[in-house]
Amino acid sequence: MGGLVSCIRSVFRAIGNTCMAIVNGIAGILKAIINGVANVFDIIISCLTCRRTGGAGRRRWVRSRRTHVA
Repeated sequence: MGGLVSCIRSVFRAIGNTCMAIVNGIAGILKAIINGVANVFDIIISCLTCRRTGGAGRRRWVRSRRTHVA
């Protein structure tokens, strides 16, 4: 009788682990989609506020006059 109870517990444990894996997979997919949408909005806002996209390209161009001393 103990073997039958152990087998039933194992079956339910496997079903529970399968359900949890499915939920975790769906949560990971949703998180990736939300992060992608947030990144797209960040790019759009960056362009609308005249902030250059890309970390290395954020330099200001300053024009200076050079005077020649003779």
